[in-house]
Amino acid sequence: MNDRFLRACRREPVDCTPVWMMRQAGRYMAEYRALRAKHTMLEVCKTPELALEVTLQPLKFGMDAAILFADILLPLEPMGAPFDFAKGEGPVIFSPVANKADVDKLHDFEIEEGLGYVLEAIKLLKKELKVPLIGFAGAPFTLASYLVEGGKSTAFAKAKRFMYAEPETFGALMHKLAEVVRRFLHKQIDAGVDAVQLFDSWVGQLSAADYRTYVMPHVMHILKDIGCRFALDDFGSGLSSFAYLKKLPVDFLKIDGIFVEDIANDPVSLAMVRSINEVGHVMGMETIAEFVENDEILARLQTIGVNYAQGYGIGRPRPLSELTLLR
Repeated sequence: MNDRFLRACRREPVDCTPVWMMRQAGRYMAEYRALRAKHTMLEVCKTPELALEVTLQPLKFGMDAAILFADILLPLEPMGAPFDFAKGEGPVIFSPVANKADVDKLHDFEIEEGLGYVLEAIKLLKKELKVPLIGFAGAPFTLASYLVEGGKSTAFAKAKRFMYAEPETFGALMHKLAEVVRRFLHKQIDAGVDAVQLFDSWVGQLSAADYRTYVMPHVMHILKDIGCRFALDDFGSGLSSFAYLKKLPVDFLKIDGIFVEDIANDPVSLAMVRSINEVGHVMGMETIAEFVENDEILARLQTIGVNYAQGYGIGRPRPLSELTLLR
């Protein structure tokens, strides 16, 4: 199998940059247009043999990965929110979510029963493919936005109003969606996909503060559950704070170099590094110190108990031709 894409994902050497496109199959292809003239979007998604055909169509161009032909909204129907694609308008939710009663009506379901056609398409594809298969799901905020807006939007005013006016109900909606998405990604992996993506198409409509409050915990829950690990960079400067850190379930805490570089001479910097390191360890994180420029700084960090260090005191930049890949 051509595994160039997977090797690049693992940050391993590749002979060239792997090529694939987010919407790899689509209207730019005559064979796709011919198939869509006979079948609706949902018919293609829900018929494993058709999803197989469309997924394979772009591979004639030499792509290094195949992308499962599906749609991010597919989980909504088995949750109790049917929809369709209106010509020229995009998705239309038949019964938009407007209040707590609507959220309560949305229900969990067995992935094999509600989305079994997606899993079957994956199994068919794995028998045919000689490149990796990428699966995907829509992230909770984007799915919630479609549910509340009833379809596409330019400003997402309804979704934001719901989020601000009823934060607990909106949180319940996000939790329900996150759980479905989490299990859906696991089932795709079990069925054979080689990589997965989480699409949050509309999250750019939110401020950084709103994202941290209303969205990030649900996204991190999904990603951590499928094996992703997180590091918080440059803690101690910029927008970082202990209040923020307390709510953020990261795996690694990187201490900002502005404190590290002075710990041999400045007792305040030393105290700050020691405090950040201790808090990180109490929260179950591993700590990383940057700007480790000499042996004296390294010795202080070892005494404090920092887990990892980086900087010129550890190793200076060298040409790639002189380096051996550590596996």
